[in-house]
Amino acid sequence: MVNRVIKSDEEWRRILTEEQFYVMRLKGAERAYTGAYWNHFEDGVYHCAACGLPLFSSERKFASQTGWPSFDGPVNSAHVYTETESVGGKTSTEAICHRCSSHLGHVFNDGPHPSGLRYCINSVALKFERRSTNEPAPVVNQSECLIME
Repeated sequence: MVNRVIKSDEEWRRILTEEQFYVMRLKGAERAYTGAYWNHFEDGVYHCAACGLPLFSSERKFASQTGWPSFDGPVNSAHVYTETESVGGKTSTEAICHRCSSHLGHVFNDGPHPSGLRYCINSVALKFERRSTNEPAPVVNQSECLIME
């Protein structure tokens, strides 16, 4: 169970940078190859920049060559949910933080196995926390992954 965080736009504006507010609350996107984490491969966990919920692990990150951080799935399927959105006649799948409902990025069906998914996430929506050398990697339940044939 994830405790929800609900704030007004005014409260979010005090917490987030202008770019974070644009991406995370207004469903914007940062430009490709400009974010801090698109080519970042240190060992650790990526948390929601708005509420701190652990979202993605370095074990699930891969080099997608798209210009955004890409993961084959979240640390816990209960931490990220998806919604289908239609903009200008195009349909996409939005990735959203379950705790604070912040827009993170989008999910595509062109990722590596076993999930077949690519969570294409905006760097500004993430805050990286390096794992200490004695801290174990998070356990990933592969049954939480959708396997694409």
